[in-house]
Amino acid sequence: MNMDQLKRQAAARALDEVRDGMQLGLGTGSTAKHFVELLGERVAAGLKVIGVPTSEATRADAERCGVKLTTLDEIDHLDITVDGADEIDPELNLIKGGGGALLREKIVAAASDRMIVIADDTKWVPMLGKFPLPVEVIPFGLGATRRAIEKAFAECGVSGQMAVRKAKDGHVFVTDGGHWIVDAQLGRIADPASLAKALSAIPGVVEHGLFIGLASSAVLAGGEGIRVIERRKPKGD
Repeated sequence: MNMDQLKRQAAARALDEVRDGMQLGLGTGSTAKHFVELLGERVAAGLKVIGVPTSEATRADAERCGVKLTTLDEIDHLDITVDGADEIDPELNLIKGGGGALLREKIVAAASDRMIVIADDTKWVPMLGKFPLPVEVIPFGLGATRRAIEKAFAECGVSGQMAVRKAKDGHVFVTDGGHWIVDAQLGRIADPASLAKALSAIPGVVEHGLFIGLASSAVLAGGEGIRVIERRKPKGD
């Protein structure tokens, strides 16, 4: 079974959680694209749902598949968001943003009662950081922002090369929100929650790809089948 088939398996398993009348967050990326396509098949068969896309690419996919769309200005919450991830650790903390949609993805995930992460099992890692961490930044004052990011890295015990993301045409990649992305090769992030907090405090940083405490469950597809991992709740929750 190839990687694309595994992604579609994970998407199909997440679709089992969708019920008639739900308001859904629709993720971005190759695995989430499978979910949108499978959802479109269910909608064509009579399922009634409404979705909020996390990117213009997902919006186009959903419209092509006949999924009715809305915005977070028109509704006050989402029942479930289904999205992919670039890395998933045992606490269900994530690195996301490889596709460049991290800002909208985090807004939508935070507005959801549940976030289901769908992925092939190569995305499951013992510690985040091998995948470059995306940091979405405002182009103005980029030098100052990068210096502040480097300081935050040092204070959190990580370091690595940073580079402004380029698009396939060689020009700077621009997000749907009009921002740039700096990708940081950190290798290992021992305390992702502390790093997330430090990055969020930097003027010029719009958002970062550390998704802490947002994922409710992960659906991982591998050669031996599907694994579903639920996030452990802290005592008192």
